[in-house]
Amino acid sequence: MTLILFLFRSARWLVLIALATSVVSGLGNAALVALINRALAAPASQLSMLGMQFAGVGLIVLVTRLVSQTLFMYLGQRAKATLRMRTIARIANASYAHLEKYGAARSLAVLTQDLDAIVVFFIGLPAIAMQGAVIAGCLVYLGVLSWQILLFALVTIGIGSLGFHYVNGRALFLLRASRLREDALVTQFRALFDGAKELKLHRSRREAFVGEALAPHVEAVRVQRTRGYVLYAAAASWGSLILLAFVGVTLFVLAHIFTVDTHVMSGYALVFLYMIMPIESLLSALPGIGGARVALERIEQLNADLPLERASTSQAQAAFRSIRLEAVVHRYFREKENGCFALGPIDMTLRPGELVFLTGGNGSGKTTLAKLLVGLYEPEEGAVLLDGHRVDASNREHYRQLFSVVFSDFHLFDALFGLPPESEQLAHTLLVDLQLDHKVRIENGAFTTLDLSQGQRKRLALLVAFLEDRPVYLFDEWAADQDPVFKDVFYHRLLPALKAKGKTVVAITHDDRYFHLADRQIKLDYGTIVEDISRDGVSIVQSGPAAVSS
Repeated sequence: MTLILFLFRSARWLVLIALATSVVSGLGNAALVALINRALAAPASQLSMLGMQFAGVGLIVLVTRLVSQTLFMYLGQRAKATLRMRTIARIANASYAHLEKYGAARSLAVLTQDLDAIVVFFIGLPAIAMQGAVIAGCLVYLGVLSWQILLFALVTIGIGSLGFHYVNGRALFLLRASRLREDALVTQFRALFDGAKELKLHRSRREAFVGEALAPHVEAVRVQRTRGYVLYAAAASWGSLILLAFVGVTLFVLAHIFTVDTHVMSGYALVFLYMIMPIESLLSALPGIGGARVALERIEQLNADLPLERASTSQAQAAFRSIRLEAVVHRYFREKENGCFALGPIDMTLRPGELVFLTGGNGSGKTTLAKLLVGLYEPEEGAVLLDGHRVDASNREHYRQLFSVVFSDFHLFDALFGLPPESEQLAHTLLVDLQLDHKVRIENGAFTTLDLSQGQRKRLALLVAFLEDRPVYLFDEWAADQDPVFKDVFYHRLLPALKAKGKTVVAITHDDRYFHLADRQIKLDYGTIVEDISRDGVSIVQSGPAAVSS
């Protein structure tokens, strides 16, 4: 029912036309059976007229079938594109915290496998509608021949439906379970490529990974899918059994009870034989219907699990007076430690033209603080203030436009998306300054290649950040993958150049040999600020055992 409602919401009139032509084609097939039965008992003088009727009905069947199949194929691809774009928009506009929790594997499965299942359903829908119409038409013809036998046929269909409903429900449950398990498999499949070097260098790890992480899930999916499809086959067999029982009882019992003549008996036999193929075809389509139903449920579940953030249409803010974090606290679960980590309470203020180094040991919360600062995370306690105004759901999207960021796990897009065309000229100049012009060019707003070393890719990400020209720049361990020469360029030339333009720069770094270049050094230790020292040695904030006096 959900699938049908989705169909009508997406293209009501096309769906009605497609269904109508399918029904006409199916009823036409039933009419052909009736004409054949009439021709078997008709005198020779009527055969020409019946032949003309047969040719006319046959032509109608062929045309309506072609129209129906064409429309449903079009609707299938249209539905796939509509659902895909709706899902993409949902993912793009969901909060970052929800995206992290939901995971990429499930989203990719929805955007590919589940949407393909919807298309398969649409492609099979003309046959389902036509075969259903054929069966309905044949039942009507049976009623014309004998209403008592039609009544018996309806009772038989009711009994068959009860058994089918039970078996089909169990098969659908197994298909749902197998799709959930496949989400975990997608993650492990990605690890085959992402961890290829480590797997090649350690045979025992490779064998254990394949044998313990992949094989059990592959086997579980196989078992669940096999059981599900076997149950669908059992449902189809149950339908065939009911049909054969109906045929046997009708021909060998009811026909004698109701003293049916030979012409009517031949009609029964012809209709029964003709109905076998449509019924089997209808039952064989059940796995596709079940798969599409599961896929649509997963698509709707993704929409429910990824609530939309409030969008902002305002342009990026050109300047600010202050960004302040007041008693900000953020908690999250750490799998490695099997416990909850609390960042904060954090109190800090950023002003235009500052060069701030954020330091601390691994796991101290530096990257989490960066995500809070730029508005990717929402604090559970405290507040982020922009020029004295609280940042909340109504203006967080606008607030984020203040920042240009290169995270340690950055993603580099293959084109200058969202940047004006005139920025391409500046990009060419920056390629020379970053010593990348011999590796990559920019043509029609896109990079000619991203097949670069990690350090070179970071330089390209830095280029994009420069082109964004935001008031605040944040770099998360940017220099970690650079050679000594480029580290020196980063700290002595690039950061001071941004500062000279009035930009606020926050750099997460472990390079203590450059700490003296910062206006301020903020040190984190297990989620709290223990030092906030200016260049002249004045301690702005003191807390914890590692505090430094001014």
